[in-house]
Amino acid sequence: MDGSMPSPRKKGLSDNSIGAIAYFTPVMAIFFLAIRRYNKRPYVRFHAWQSLLFNVFAIALGYILLQILPYLKFLRPSVLAILTDVFGAAAFLIWLWCVVGAANGKRSKLPLIGEWADEQAYR
Repeated sequence: MDGSMPSPRKKGLSDNSIGAIAYFTPVMAIFFLAIRRYNKRPYVRFHAWQSLLFNVFAIALGYILLQILPYLKFLRPSVLAILTDVFGAAAFLIWLWCVVGAANGKRSKLPLIGEWADEQAYR
């Protein structure tokens, strides 16, 4: 034995874990942005902001689609169901890509909102 002490482990979750958790609900993203212990970490801030913006866009676009699609009388109900399913699957896959990227230490930037979230991370 060389007599050296093992380096102490940090307590709590890693930034990668926190970044991934921020995507699970908007409440978690807001929590990480509000708590001083977490909101000083650029990696956590980036994923929390991107999560919030992604949720806002996904919910707004989903609401708009559900309001507009029924008025498109030329589309059959089965086509409407397929369109809503495709939107839901796409939103889920994007969300999953963000969660896995954050857990693996990557800043997977989404188009349109990723750059803005990155700017907010360093404010």
